Amino acid sequence: MSELDLEAILSGAGDPVPEGHRAGIVCVVGRPNVGKSTIVNAMVGEKVSIVTDVPGTTRNAIRGILTRDDAQVVFVDTPGVAKPRTLMNERLNDLVYDTWQGVDAICFVIDANGGIGPGDRFLAQQLAEVETPVVLVVNKEDRKRGSGMAPVLTDAASLGDFTEIVPTSATEGFNVDLLLDVLVDLLPEAPRLFPVDMVSDQSIERLAAEIIREKFLTRVFDEVPHSIAVVVDAIEEPEDEDEDGVVDVYANIYVERDSQKGIVIGKGGSVIKEGNTLARQELEAIFGSKVFLDVRVKVAPNWQRNPKLLSRFGY
Repeated sequence: MSELDLEAILSGAGDPVPEGHRAGIVCVVGRPNVGKSTIVNAMVGEKVSIVTDVPGTTRNAIRGILTRDDAQVVFVDTPGVAKPRTLMNERLNDLVYDTWQGVDAICFVIDANGGIGPGDRFLAQQLAEVETPVVLVVNKEDRKRGSGMAPVLTDAASLGDFTEIVPTSATEGFNVDLLLDVLVDLLPEAPRLFPVDMVSDQSIERLAAEIIREKFLTRVFDEVPHSIAVVVDAIEEPEDEDEDGVVDVYANIYVERDSQKGIVIGKGGSVIKEGNTLARQELEAIFGSKVFLDVRVKVAPNWQRNPKLLSRFGY
């Protein structure tokens, strides 16, 4: 079975597992905005990756963990592979290529509605070089439902020789269970990799930063979403039950120019207020308590091309 490069890994995860139990790692790849994160969230059954309509939303390898009686699947949601225009793009593409090395199966996701493009063909060529089983997932089936899917599936099959081709609609849950069964059958027999109640290996700081970024991505425009990075500096939880029970979260939103800073703040602070409110509400559901969210907007000039800043921001 492949190795999982995680400090948090807990071999066997404590509880006995039945004979024939399967476990392994599935990497989810595709070009931007084909629905990779939505598929991972649907298969895990909980939100582990943020989702927006902005291409390039996912910037890290996000691991979501599904545990059922007969199997445990560790999904690795990866950034969309795109033409590298900045150092950050290059690093994200490298991250994807590194991630699919040594996994047990690969989900190659394409967009049924958008049609097959050069990015899909490029990825198909790269995946043809690997020995790992590749399942082609034709997502957003609901946009082409009926007779419109037949030519899409024909075109999809021409991309390469895949272990299976599964049409899905992650937003509606169509064929999600079927896709899960297909993937489980490709995994080796092995004990659980993580405890049964664990759904992601993200730190709480990373999760909070991603939630904050998600809320602001869809409230700005033009090039600004791609120029936003979020860093959570501190999360302070009450030390005992006698305190007020409020979790304090301190975060910075970084943009690349002063003009972008004004857009993220908004007229009269309207954008940052709305983004803060939505992020705070979701964080309160996660922490199960009130949250005080302190978000500041700062300028880090051309951070997407600055190696030191990229590393500082976690890319």
